[in-house]
Amino acid sequence: MQKPSLVASDIDGTLLDPLHKVTSRTVGTIGRVLATETPFVLVTGRPPRWIPPVSSEAGLNGYAVCANGAIVLDIGASRLVSVHGLDAMVLHDVVETLETVMPGLRVATEHATVGPFVEDDLGFATEPGYSNPWGDAERNERPRAEVLGYTATNLLIRHEDMTSEEMALAAVELVGDAVDVTFSTSLGLIEISAPGVTKARGLAEVAGLVGVAQERVVAFGDMPNDIEMLRWAGHGVAMANAHADVLAAADEVTGPNSEDGVAQVLERWF
Repeated sequence: MQKPSLVASDIDGTLLDPLHKVTSRTVGTIGRVLATETPFVLVTGRPPRWIPPVSSEAGLNGYAVCANGAIVLDIGASRLVSVHGLDAMVLHDVVETLETVMPGLRVATEHATVGPFVEDDLGFATEPGYSNPWGDAERNERPRAEVLGYTATNLLIRHEDMTSEEMALAAVELVGDAVDVTFSTSLGLIEISAPGVTKARGLAEVAGLVGVAQERVVAFGDMPNDIEMLRWAGHGVAMANAHADVLAAADEVTGPNSEDGVAQVLERWF
């Protein structure tokens, strides 16, 4: 493609190296992108509270698409520009349905509202027994009825005895008409959003805010929650370490995140 007018990148497994850092080469490349007044947008499954460590390290203060497209964050203003959620009735129905084929599942929900970003008690809620596959200790344990009792940007379904691929296959078949199902790890976690809410939708919103046409966007990713974004962008780039489904969906495959694959492509133009 011609020199892009907007750069969009997933974070984990893509922008970050295997040690979860932004390398000096990638930081330098991002700086050259920004010097041309080209927006560099983070597009991630992460919630807003997990953005500052990365945006600070990368020198970014523009927009981030969070929660797989459910939230658009203005990093510099620390403000949530838009939020798309699942209401409590849908949350309960989805969990009740999925439990018929995934007995023993555990659930968590993410919550957010438009306006200044303020963390509160309901930002993240987990039922007892929920643990995320990355092994961190972030929990806010509540009874399941309370976890599912409020409109949520994301419903997280965890099952330690299944792969994410197995879970997603079952979930799409059972509830795929009512919600959007994806995953960003193979370690027994699926991420559920309102129907049509994907990274592509969130990125399209940001592109509209900054006045950039779809065909002038280059996007990078590595997991199935990136597929819609890579297909939507004018040029979709998969990392060499990407999931097989992502490799098949991309226009190009770059080097792995361990070898500054994002920077390798952007250095053509910046």
